Amino acid sequence: MFTVKRLFSTSHPSVDSKEIKKFQLLAHKWWDEEGEYSALHSMNDIRVPFIRDTLLNMSSNYHLGNPLSGVKILDVGCGGGLLSEPLGRLGASVTGIDPLEDNIRTADQHKSFDPVLAKRIQYKSSSLEEIVEESMETFDVIVASEVVEHVADLEMFIKCCSQVLKPEGSLFITTINKTQLSYVLGIVVAEKIMGIVPEGTHEWEKFVPPEELERLLESNGFSVKTVNGMLYNPLSGSWSWMESTSINYAMHAVKSGARGQSSPTDALSELESEQPSATAGTAV
Repeated sequence: MFTVKRLFSTSHPSVDSKEIKKFQLLAHKWWDEEGEYSALHSMNDIRVPFIRDTLLNMSSNYHLGNPLSGVKILDVGCGGGLLSEPLGRLGASVTGIDPLEDNIRTADQHKSFDPVLAKRIQYKSSSLEEIVEESMETFDVIVASEVVEHVADLEMFIKCCSQVLKPEGSLFITTINKTQLSYVLGIVVAEKIMGIVPEGTHEWEKFVPPEELERLLESNGFSVKTVNGMLYNPLSGSWSWMESTSINYAMHAVKSGARGQSSPTDALSELESEQPSATAGTAV
């Protein structure tokens, strides 16, 4: 335990200072559904059910009103809370972290409008490395959506995820493949021509092929269970699943655990008698 703390306490190698400056300018824009983050708002239509249904398929017990009740989720790079909030409405206990204080301020302010979310979600201006120091094997689920293409050290990022995730816990990642097509659509079209996201948001060199991500996960104690292609339609502003992973993709991996150990998804039923379903929001 001591050696792990020493390893992660001296620096924040996964945080890229250039990325921080880039997103600082947009910190107040997160909840503008027609603005720079509109594609992330509509991505919730497929990423939230993907997370929810994957977890429910791994568990035998859950609340109809609060299907993720009792599940502890870490939302890494939470931004303004666009994904943390719908996960909280599904009953999960969510910790959202982001190294940019202005993002956390925006997320906290928006959460305060809903008393249910105020109880279920906590936000911290923190790097993943700082969370490692205080939360060893704490979380049932980690979500890193549209994050890994912005980190400075991807393998260190994955190692940190493993440190704070319980054995047999789930890691969900969405990101962009490193292909010619992703360069044309993700940067030339999305940034330079259509302005779907601000110019300079992405660097093609930091895009991650699914094969590379899978290799890094497998070599750090994860078993990759699912890889699904994702397609954004800029005309309708909607996302859909597709077989090809040549542009965007979602991945689900499970951290290896000791044989005979109960799965963290059993947490779905642990608090059954304590969680009132009347206060739950509807599934997204």
